[in-house]
Amino acid sequence: MKQVSCLLLSLFPWIPGLLCGLTTQHEYTVLEGDSLILPCHYEPQYASYVKYWCRGKMREFCASLARTDDSFSDSQSEDKVSIFDDPIQQVFTVTMKNLMEEDSGWYMCGVELGGFWEADIRAFTYVKVIPGMSVVNGRLSEEEGRSVTVQCLYSPRDRESEKKWCRSGDASSCLVTGADGTYEDMTVAIHDDKTRTLTITIKKLQMRDMGWYWCSAGQQQIPVHVQVSHRPSTSKLTGTAAAMTMTTKAAIQPLADAPKPITNDCLKRQTFSMQSVMICASFMLFVALAILARRMWKHKHFAELRQTMGMKASHKRTMG
Repeated sequence: MKQVSCLLLSLFPWIPGLLCGLTTQHEYTVLEGDSLILPCHYEPQYASYVKYWCRGKMREFCASLARTDDSFSDSQSEDKVSIFDDPIQQVFTVTMKNLMEEDSGWYMCGVELGGFWEADIRAFTYVKVIPGMSVVNGRLSEEEGRSVTVQCLYSPRDRESEKKWCRSGDASSCLVTGADGTYEDMTVAIHDDKTRTLTITIKKLQMRDMGWYWCSAGQQQIPVHVQVSHRPSTSKLTGTAAAMTMTTKAAIQPLADAPKPITNDCLKRQTFSMQSVMICASFMLFVALAILARRMWKHKHFAELRQTMGMKASHKRTMG
């Protein structure tokens, strides 16, 4: 009975860890060389607690990368990983810079409760780092006669790879950087910083320059769209014309990538986990009561048997 009671009590420290006190997105995909900023949202009662970020899927074996108290952070990760807590918004953010493919894996954001009878509040996420290219602004818009500049970001593994700027659908239009990482003519200037940025400037835009392009590094490529508008005939637009121009530019500018909703199946896990705990606890309580009832029955049975045997012995002595 004592063992069963101890087992039931041992479950209590882990029940807080099953609750939805902390949430984050379940998975992030990042291009190699890019940075990742991710939020971990917590409930108001945890505002004053220490927050941490570590790598791994088990708290006991999770390598600490950053903490809000800075007491156990890996010094080698300070330049790459940082953490910031905003108690007013009830969220702490983690920033990971210059991610490499080997940084892919499970990570955990947690709130340290610090007591033996209280498990840390934690949420897990998977970070996937993939090789590829990205573009700072994939849709450009400008008046004819002006210039536009686009920045294509490539993986560090492609630093020495050939860089190109091509008109989509026309392989013969490709412009290739030289050994020094540059190319320039009357219409286009290309510069490769040999780190991870390819910068292309289209000079003195003409209406024929409008359309789709792509920049590439090695086997990776990313599309870019250039929109060219007619130059206004007067130097000053009327209020209505200016408003229409601004509306047109806004329409062709890409929408900022909306953050993915925080898809955390915490509530489902909570319900399932709590049901499991309750079923387990109920079963163990039932077993304990059954054991107790059996012991009471045996005790009563033996008492009645002893009483019966005593009465028989007394009767024999009386007859003798």
